[in-house]
Amino acid sequence: MQVNFVVCQLFALLAAIWFRTYLHSSKTSPFIRHVVATLLGLYLALFCFGWYALHFVIQSGISYYIMIIIGVENMHKYCFVFALGYLTVCQITRVYIFDYGQYSADFSGPMMIITQKITSLAFEIHDGMFRKNEDLTPSQRCLAVRRMPSLLEYLSYNCNFMGILAGPLCSYKDYITFIEGRSYQLQQSEANGKEDTKYEQTDPSPNIAVAQKLLICGLSLLFHMTITKTLPVEYNIDDNFRATASWPVRFFYLYVSLMAARPKYYFAWTLADAINNAAGFGFRGYDKNGVTHWDLISNLRIQQIEFSTSFKMFLDNWNIQTALWLKRVCYERATFSPTIQTFILSAIWHGVYPGYYLTFLTGVLMTLAARAIRNNIRHYFVESPAVKLCYDIITWMATQLAISYTVVPFVLLSVKPSFTFYSSCYFCLHIASILVLLVFPLKRTQKGSKKHESSQPVWSKKLEEENLLQKNSYSTTNNSFSQKQEITCRYQALKQ
Repeated sequence: MQVNFVVCQLFALLAAIWFRTYLHSSKTSPFIRHVVATLLGLYLALFCFGWYALHFVIQSGISYYIMIIIGVENMHKYCFVFALGYLTVCQITRVYIFDYGQYSADFSGPMMIITQKITSLAFEIHDGMFRKNEDLTPSQRCLAVRRMPSLLEYLSYNCNFMGILAGPLCSYKDYITFIEGRSYQLQQSEANGKEDTKYEQTDPSPNIAVAQKLLICGLSLLFHMTITKTLPVEYNIDDNFRATASWPVRFFYLYVSLMAARPKYYFAWTLADAINNAAGFGFRGYDKNGVTHWDLISNLRIQQIEFSTSFKMFLDNWNIQTALWLKRVCYERATFSPTIQTFILSAIWHGVYPGYYLTFLTGVLMTLAARAIRNNIRHYFVESPAVKLCYDIITWMATQLAISYTVVPFVLLSVKPSFTFYSSCYFCLHIASILVLLVFPLKRTQKGSKKHESSQPVWSKKLEEENLLQKNSYSTTNNSFSQKQEITCRYQALKQ
């Protein structure tokens, strides 16, 4: 199955190049682009998953029927329950009837992406066609859909060949703008932030971005095939290793084994991003120097992940589009305990393995404890550059250890090996997190505050400044709204 997945993705890459070259929006109609993108997507799904691919059409078709029949007032609730319920039933069937513990590519993977799209679009239509504009948050106002999509548009959005196998999630408005080929624009701003000029830009080439991402794919695949297999996560619960290794050795192996488990995700998500870019989708815009950036739907930032100095920073840069989905459909709409509700939804969406729930419940503790520490003691260490550097190094080590400790059950899947690992560590970080929450008050901070902006580690400050420049400077009709608003749309859910 994994071979089928890679073969299909490589075919999708070639198809994306053909799609952009011969079915460019300037050469053919949106109708033809929708039809071809949908048929190619369903063909790839059929080749990769056989008749299980019918689940994609069934889930999408019933969800569309619900949207039409129920109406805009309550359809988001019904679509959310149905799509997530259908996904869960399929996951239960696959896990407990067919192949428990098998981590091969399976049909529930694409269904997870389709579930995100179904629920996201349902909420966006509800926001755009039922709720009052003044009741919406800036991000909801940005993404609100003002008309009901046709069945073809709906199937194209859910099942197009660029994202049916590995995503990533994108907003409906961005996808439709891509298919319809609306012209790219560059908005130059004056120092006071007002738009100075706006003019048409030629269709930018994604070739350099695609080549760079394919290089990352190659390196990630090479690392996975050569290094990852020599550092199995399961060795952390090996009886002999636990009995003979010292605590520093055990913690070091914990870190390197979980770090070695990440390149397969780097490969899959970066390849998916490259496929979308090759088709011409994913262009965020030009910066003030006229440089193109193709990270509109990117799913991860590897450097920020590997050098994260807080739990929040890691979550912000890992599986970005899923994090945005969790924020938009759960966190910013929750009436109580949004952090806990978001982690629970994330666990349900990921699947029915007990290890997922152990990971995300542990993640709640880690997130709250990390926030409490950061809010209460960080300001003592930011005055002196030397002291701040030491603080960043210590928090990097603590963050990487906490992330590794948290996600072990996610890899081990079952309850028994997960508890074997945690008990061998005496549940040390669970206990430490609870003690932190008892000792330190949990303050709430405002998103985007200056305090948050000053929390960048020394070695990544320049990179983060460039990232903020991207978010605030780019503006294209591909986004359908200004990048100043888009920064509020980016995932902040698990930060607070």
